Parts: sequence; structure tokens; C-alpha cells
Amino acid sequence: MSTTTLAVLVPLLPFLGAVAGLLLGRTAPGFVRPLAILPTLAAAVLAVLVAVRQGGGKAIDTATELTPTGSVPIALSLHLDGFAVLVAALVGVVATCVQLYSTAYLREDPRYPSYAALVSLFTSAMLLVVYSGDLMVLLVGWEIMGICSYFLVGHYWETEAARSASLKAFLVTKLGDVPFLIGLFALATDAGSFRITKILGTVAAGGLDHPTLIALLLLAGVAGKSAQFPLHTWLPDAMAGPTPVSALIHAATMVAAGVYFIARLLPVFTASSAALVVMAVMAAITMVGSGLAALAQDDIKRVLAYSTVGQLGYMIGALAVGDRGAAVFHLLSHGAFKALLFLGAGVIIHAAGTNSLAAMSRMDGLAQRVPDAFWTMTIALLALAAIPPFAGFFSKEAVLVAAEHAAGGHSDLVPGAAGWLVLVAGVLTALLTAAYATRLWLMAFRGRGAAAPDHGKEPLAMTGVLWLLAVPSTAFGLAARPLADWFDGRELTPTVTTSVLGTGAALIGVILTWALWQRATARAAAGIRNGGAVPASVAAAESAAETPEVAEVTHEHPAVPAAPAADPGRALLGPLHRHAADGFHLDAVYDRLFVRPVRAGASLVRFLDREVVDTYVRGAGTAPRLLGSLVRRAQTGNVQSYLSALLAGAVVLVIATAVIANINAGS
Repeated sequence: MSTTTLAVLVPLLPFLGAVAGLLLGRTAPGFVRPLAILPTLAAAVLAVLVAVRQGGGKAIDTATELTPTGSVPIALSLHLDGFAVLVAALVGVVATCVQLYSTAYLREDPRYPSYAALVSLFTSAMLLVVYSGDLMVLLVGWEIMGICSYFLVGHYWETEAARSASLKAFLVTKLGDVPFLIGLFALATDAGSFRITKILGTVAAGGLDHPTLIALLLLAGVAGKSAQFPLHTWLPDAMAGPTPVSALIHAATMVAAGVYFIARLLPVFTASSAALVVMAVMAAITMVGSGLAALAQDDIKRVLAYSTVGQLGYMIGALAVGDRGAAVFHLLSHGAFKALLFLGAGVIIHAAGTNSLAAMSRMDGLAQRVPDAFWTMTIALLALAAIPPFAGFFSKEAVLVAAEHAAGGHSDLVPGAAGWLVLVAGVLTALLTAAYATRLWLMAFRGRGAAAPDHGKEPLAMTGVLWLLAVPSTAFGLAARPLADWFDGRELTPTVTTSVLGTGAALIGVILTWALWQRATARAAAGIRNGGAVPASVAAAESAAETPEVAEVTHEHPAVPAAPAADPGRALLGPLHRHAADGFHLDAVYDRLFVRPVRAGASLVRFLDREVVDTYVRGAGTAPRLLGSLVRRAQTGNVQSYLSALLAGAVVLVIATAVIANINAGS
């Protein structure tokens, strides 16, 4: 079977699994789990096989014109280069892990059939985006992902948090999709085709008439999809969905689509220096802002959500300095350890009965209750903090090396200012990332207080997936040199400068957070000795009042005496903590700038509709109604009355005719 045939089957199999799952979910529930797992697993195996066959060599292109459009043709085409085949393999593996994990995590959920089908459709849409060689076909997968995310984030639609989060995710991403769609049409108009290869050829020949405008329009859509400042606010709230959905969105689909799109069309963006500077500013603000916000979150899933925003900022930063190899390398590395972090967090939430880190810090022995999650999440957090030799170290260093190269003026396409922005923000974010990763580990696994609740051993489907994902989280960075052919032939190796800066910043973050934790724990213990113990339920309620609403709780937290929470994040941020916990009030800014004016306009339109337009409509109906009432009164049914009226009318007409005739004769 040819490579292109296998590539067609990769997105097709999950799609067929989704359709079959929706059709058989009620009539044959026994087939739901096989239909969720087997097509996705087969797609993952085929994606790996396609990657091996492609081998990082020359891109494979094939196309079939869908229909003549009369102007710009649309074709069902495939473009399989090194980036596409590697990202598709990541999507397939992570989606398979999520489907396996979900069979245990949602085993008692009555809506599991529709959930599993939507996850398969989500996976198929992302694979379509990755393999597509035509922008209009890519747009189909792009929009299907947005629809699937709406339903999956709102899976627990009974809760207000889930309903609001799903609607917010849909609206914010659609806000970015409007200029994105305009940018696609403008790009195709300049290039005369939606085919990616023809567009890149036009760019290379200098055929774009409006490169800056097109790049900025496309960047708006990427900012919405990949949760970049200022359109990132939907992603932390999306934690209201099931934890496996969070893992899928954050690791392999949806947010990865924007990064992959820029990587695929990077020459379009490098054609405009202004667009690269805007991208670098956006990435720098996103990285630093999300790192500060993650330090202040109490919900473990929101910490990981802001972490995703920051790591996506690293990827966009690498693209801003013109290095798509570093961006996609970090995308692949991040996909492995972030999926592990979210799925591990699901195990912890299930065991602790709460999302709250403050509540977990009051539990003793949680690490012993869930040893699989403890060890695998430790690996993933080390990778997130970019501690060598874990995967995150190599991919983060690749980004910093690219920024250093651009900052030194070694690139003719990238302004030096963009390189310096990404380099400085990247080093600072390395410190913040290590700090919040250490804080999460300490508060979740080093808590002191009452014994953690014992809910029994977690299912193998949940723990086994964690160990599977721990392998690439540990060793994927070592594959940078063997995979050089897949990354445009460039070896993604760290330099001494970036290694010292990045690793030094990470170690400072770890040591500082650990020291502050020890001091906060000592103070909390002193408070207990002085009679300051409080019930855990009261303390958790107080913590919840200071932090965003916990999105998903599977068990009630036991009300037992516990120490006050020791949170090094408060000491690190100081007076900035309150603002960082609220995402620097960006939602409030949007509320004042957009939501309130729109509501005021809607109220005005409603008033005009009811009091002005409806008044005219009612008036137009009143006159005929009155006339009809008068005519109805004249209809007595008495023939003599009708004849009398007829005679009277005739007399009036005769008199009127005579009067008019005399007037005319006199004149």
C-alpha cells in the first residue's frame, strides 16, 4: 500500500469510528469502547508508519481537484513533510492514550458514547489539518475542532462553569477566526491558489502584494486557536471539561493547530519584519504573563492550563525568530509531557477528591496513595521545568538557541529586536516555569496534615497510560540528533550560553520555591502549635473564595483538622499574587470594553424594537381594525335598512352632482 493511501486512512479511520460510535451508542453500547479505541489506535500506528516511510526526506505531494470554482481552485491534497508526519504521529499516540484513559475515567458516565465519538472526530479534524496541502481543506478541520471543543468542554453541561467555559471558548476562538478567514482569502488571491506548495512558491518569488496585512490577519486566528495574548483567556476556563479532554486539547489538538499552521506557512510571516516583531511581542507577553498567573492558581488544572499557554508562547517565539524546527520540536516534546501531566492530574484529583492544591497540601501521604501518578508526574514536571536530561530541556534550549542566533544579527530575515525579546522572555519564563512546577509538586505530594483519603487502586487503563507517556517525556530530547532530517536538516543542539542561562534560571526557580515552601511550612506548623488548626473544609472554602472556581471535583473533601496551606507562590509574588490569580483582570477588561457595550447596544435595539417599531406595526393594524368594526356595525341583516342606505346614497350623489354642475356653469 502506498504512503499516500496510508496517509488518507490516518484521518479517515477516527472519522469512521466517530460516525459508527454515534450511530451505535444507544443501540449497541458494547461496541462503544472498541469503536473509540481501535480506529484511533490504528490511525496512530499508520501515522507512525507514514513517518517512517517519509523518513524526513523530500515532501510527498498529491492532489485531486474537488470542484472547479471558476477562480481559485480547491483541491483535496496531501503535503507530507517531516513536520507533518511527526505531528501526526504525536496526535495519534496522545489521542489513543486519551481514549484508553477515558474508558476508566468516565466508565460510569452515561454520556460516554457521545464523548468518545467527539474525541474521535476531534482527532480526525486535527489529523486533517496536519496532512492537508490545501488551505480550504485545512480550514474544514480547523473549524470542526472548534465545534468539538465546544461540546467536549461543556460535557458537564449541568454545571454553570462548564456551560460558560464552552461558550467562552467557542466565541473567543471564533473572534480570531474571522480575520483568519479574511487572511486566507487574501493570501489565496495573491497566490492564485489555496495549495500550500503554490503559495510558498509565490512567496519565494516575492509575489505577495500585502505580506504584512496577510500575516497579521492570519496571526489573529492563530492567537485565538493557540491561546496567545490577548485571546488566551478561554483556555484556563476550559478546564471545566473532563480531564482527558484537557489533555487532548493541550497536548496534541486545537492549541497545537495554530503553531503548526505558522510553521507550515512560515515564509509568509518572514516576508514581513513587522509581523515577526508583533509575533515576538505577543510571545514574550504570553510567556511571562502566563508564568506569573500559574504561580498564583490553586486549581491544579488551571496551573497546567497557564503552563500550556506559556509553552505555546515558547513555540510562537521560536517561529518569531524564524526557526520552525525548534518550534515543532518543542511542540512534540511538550505534547508528551503535558498529556502526562493532565492525565496524572486526573488520577490525583480522583484520589484527593478535589482540584485544590491548598486542600492537597493539607493531606499527608497522597504520593503513597497514587505512586504511579507521583513518579510519572515527577518526570513530567522535571521535563516541564527543563531540567536536563529530560525532554523539555532539549526542546526549550532549541528555542533559546534560535532566539540567541536572531539576537546576534545572524539572520537576514528576522529583526534583532525580535530575537532579544524572545531570548529575555524565554530565560525569565524558564525561572517562572521551574518555580510553579516545583510549587505544584510540593503542594500536591508533600502535604502535611490528616491522612489522604484512600479510594483504592486506580484502574490499569489510567496508570498504564501514564507510564507509556513517561518514556518520551524522559528520552525524546535524545532523539533531536537522529530526527534532524525531519527538522529541515538542522541539528537542535544546545549551546553553552543558552544552557547556562536556561538551566541556571530553572535551578534558581526550583531552589527559591523550595526554600519558601520550607519557610511557609514551618510557619504553618507554628500556627498549629499555637492553636491555629482549622477544619480542612473551612480552609478549602476560604481558599476557594480567593481563587477561581474549581472546575471538576469527583469527591467531597473530608472535613478533618489540618494545617493552614503553605503556598510559596504567595511569597514569590507578594502583592502581585491577587492580580495574577485573576489572570491580571483581563476578563474584566474585556467585560468593560466589549461585553457591556454590546449588552447596552442590545438593550437599545430591544427598546427601539418594542417601543418604536412595534408601535408603528400596532398602529398599522389598529386602523383597519377600527374600520372593520364600523363596517361590522352596518351589517344588520335588515333589507329595509340596506335599501334606505342605498336610496340615501343615491340622493347624496344626485345633490352633489347638481351642486358641482352649478359651480362649473357659474365659473
